[in-house]
Amino acid sequence: MRFSSLTDRIRGDRVAAWDIHFAAWTAKGRGEDVIVLSVGDPDFDTPAPVRDAAIAALHAGDTHYTPIPGRPELRAALARDVARRTGLPVEPENVIVCAGAQNGLFNATLCLVEAGDEVLVPEPMYLTYEACVRASGATLVPVAPDAATLRLDPAALAAAVTPRTRAIFLATPANPTGIVMSAEELEAVADLARRHDLWVVADEVYASLTFDRPHVSIATLPGMAERTVTINSLSKSHAMTGWRAGWVVAPAPLVAHMGTLALCMLYGLPGFVQQAALVAVEQGDEAVASMREGYRRRRDIALEALGSVPGLRCLKPEAGMFMLVDVRGTGLPTMEFAWRLFRETGVSVLDAGAFGPAAAGCVRLSFAVGEAELAEACRRIAAFVTGLA
Repeated sequence: MRFSSLTDRIRGDRVAAWDIHFAAWTAKGRGEDVIVLSVGDPDFDTPAPVRDAAIAALHAGDTHYTPIPGRPELRAALARDVARRTGLPVEPENVIVCAGAQNGLFNATLCLVEAGDEVLVPEPMYLTYEACVRASGATLVPVAPDAATLRLDPAALAAAVTPRTRAIFLATPANPTGIVMSAEELEAVADLARRHDLWVVADEVYASLTFDRPHVSIATLPGMAERTVTINSLSKSHAMTGWRAGWVVAPAPLVAHMGTLALCMLYGLPGFVQQAALVAVEQGDEAVASMREGYRRRRDIALEALGSVPGLRCLKPEAGMFMLVDVRGTGLPTMEFAWRLFRETGVSVLDAGAFGPAAAGCVRLSFAVGEAELAEACRRIAAFVTGLA
């Protein structure tokens, strides 16, 4: 039997990078002593009022079709929240509710670019960007960062623009680095977008989890609201990964097109999920602040435990729940390091080379486990590296 060429475009090394994570979950399911640091699935519970809202909605029979772009009250609440945070005049028609940020990213990509177009993506990049771009038929053009810091290299980004360039994808705060783009870096991106009439797709899923540098939305820069597609969700901020509650903020014509595509790819997020999301959005920042401080403590635990281990170099994250650790000093290839670490200690991490050549030589570890478990995982990593020496 034959398959479409899409199946070739959406597979590759970035997808295969998850093999070690799947192996870890399988081993954990067998009851083995495994600590999973290979995925960003928060161990925090979804706040009780949010869970209660979903339960109440289910008991009230909220199990039927919902408006394709999202319920009006949720879109309005999201618009108010974005307007409060950014100062932009966001209206409900600028918002579409999606099944998580990933669904929003896929939908937006198909509505923005196609075969013959190029999309610039600074490295290191999140694993699914490549498949989303290639699914549309467009070409992803990776842009190397500053080699020493892994931050955006504005000159390299400018040099990558061609007559075929249609969009720039960026994540700030970034997964896997935890880097928060500065105002100067964002202005460099905005300047290119304005001069070359480009879309900017801004992944801001970790915007509420910053530690050291405040987050700035690129849509707030002059002339950018009309060309920016901002993607967000409740997955990380409210520990709601399994709820698949996300949204996109964009110019109203694009939102309308995304609604048409959502008609045939989603047909509306479940009502009880939207009721839970509404409570989460209207609840304010209290729950988010608690989780942010929890991740900050975990980051500091990991930095203290691994920062002085010979053979390792930790890249201090400014936000989020991940940290890159350069393991080239151990003498092991990164993939071999990750698999040996898992097999010999039960700790799973990802080979960060899957996020692009800029992250080659690094592994990505997550802070999505409790403090005691994270400390134990770091102890095992340190002992493994010391044993290699």
